[in-house]
Amino acid sequence: MDSKQLYQEVILDHNRKPRNYGRLEHPTQSSEGLNPLCGDHIWLHVHLDGDRIDGIAFEGQSCAICKASASMMTAAVKGKSVAEAEALVDAFRGMVTGTVDPATPGNPIGRLAVFAGVKDLPSRVKCAVLPWHTLHAALDAQAVASTEGDQDPMGTAG
Repeated sequence: MDSKQLYQEVILDHNRKPRNYGRLEHPTQSSEGLNPLCGDHIWLHVHLDGDRIDGIAFEGQSCAICKASASMMTAAVKGKSVAEAEALVDAFRGMVTGTVDPATPGNPIGRLAVFAGVKDLPSRVKCAVLPWHTLHAALDAQAVASTEGDQDPMGTAG
């Protein structure tokens, strides 16, 4: 199976059956994520037990790429420390913007590498990265994350 076909299969699977979708009882942190260009609007809820993410869920309305990215992100960071989750945020953002090669030794990206091709679809980068921006905001106790302005993953302040 080629990488484009795998990407499509993963997006469809996670869009149809998103993991960790819904409300989280008693989150310790939450953030709202907005992508005005696509219309993606998600809420991310995190429960920290000390320095570990022991619960995470998302909800909202978004395109298939955003929903699949959020689904895979929540599965990838559950059980991780805040530092490990932030390292994944940085690695994912670098991969989808084309500044980090997912095959670099020591890169924690793992199965998330299926999103590497998004870098070739500039209009979809913001869709894929919104959940990650929102996780970073939640872990940093920020109420809102956006893909525009100084948070624009493409570095073109809007």
